[in-house]
Amino acid sequence: MGTIRSTVPRGARDAGANDYTALAKTIREGGYLRRRYGYYWTKIIGLTLALAVGIAGFIWIGDTWWQLFTAAALAILFTQIAFLGHDAAHRQIFVSGRWNDWISLVLGDLLVGMSYGWWRHKHTRHHANPNMVGSDPDIELPVIAVSGEESERRRGPILGWLRAHQGLFFFPILLLEGVSLHASGVRRVVSRAHLDRRWIEIAMLAVRLIGFTVLVFLVLSPGIAATFLAVQLGVFGFYMGVAFAPNHKGMPIVPRGAKIDFLRRQVMMSRNIRGSRLLDTAMGGLNYQIEHHLFPSMPRPHLRRAAPLIAEYCREHGVPYAQTTLFASYAIVVRYINRVGLGERDVFTCPLVEQRSHLVP
Repeated sequence: MGTIRSTVPRGARDAGANDYTALAKTIREGGYLRRRYGYYWTKIIGLTLALAVGIAGFIWIGDTWWQLFTAAALAILFTQIAFLGHDAAHRQIFVSGRWNDWISLVLGDLLVGMSYGWWRHKHTRHHANPNMVGSDPDIELPVIAVSGEESERRRGPILGWLRAHQGLFFFPILLLEGVSLHASGVRRVVSRAHLDRRWIEIAMLAVRLIGFTVLVFLVLSPGIAATFLAVQLGVFGFYMGVAFAPNHKGMPIVPRGAKIDFLRRQVMMSRNIRGSRLLDTAMGGLNYQIEHHLFPSMPRPHLRRAAPLIAEYCREHGVPYAQTTLFASYAIVVRYINRVGLGERDVFTCPLVEQRSHLVP
């Protein structure tokens, strides 16, 4: 596949827009955008009760190193709640935007400790222009470089050395992602940037982050408490990282200002991970990244059903539809960021060439 061009003829863009319109009509008529209230209320109530049981069990078990298993279990639970908050933020749960906003605030800020306002601002930009240099914040990482342009900005010998070997450190660095997510949200709510419901977010984050930390130190001795928090944050960050990393890392990076129609912009920059329903649950539906980017408000249970239809539509219209297995995706991601870190300039086409065997025939 050729290098992504910075301009596309108007006629081609119009044809691409028509391609998406036809697909959207099929999706709507097929009922794939229909709300799944039973599914989501079961998730909301079930995860909330599970968290309550987890906190109660933590208090009951008391001061012991066995609590490190509790820390890992809570981290997994927090990640599943974050996935549910992601669904609400995309208007997948309720028709009402207000209901979705409040569910996102409660799940994200109060239960997980991530600012919904910060995440929405960042994630909206990502969905608008996935993998586009200068537009997608998800490719502007503080340590890992995922674009040739970012790789050239090596500040000092230490960062330069890390980026040259960044494939080796990618997964270990994810252990710090939990701290980064909490810190980024806190910075946003205390900054002067516009934020709806700022004081509500501040209050919820304070209850979650300060209250939870105080509870841990009240129940556990200082050494165990500090280790408990390190394990909880590490597992939470790692889980979040490995769930999101396969979605776009290693797919083509789009040059600044490139004009690509919506269908191709969302499909060609995204990757699906095929697997069982257990994998669907473990990844919070993010393994259907193509369907999610094409129809962000599609309820999670419908993504698996819609995937074969969308794959066939892309095949008929000559749009590359990338899907692979989970561990193969990690191998692709590591090889790709290694190449970028070593200074490979032409990073726009290699990922798709490498994945030809994984494209739907």
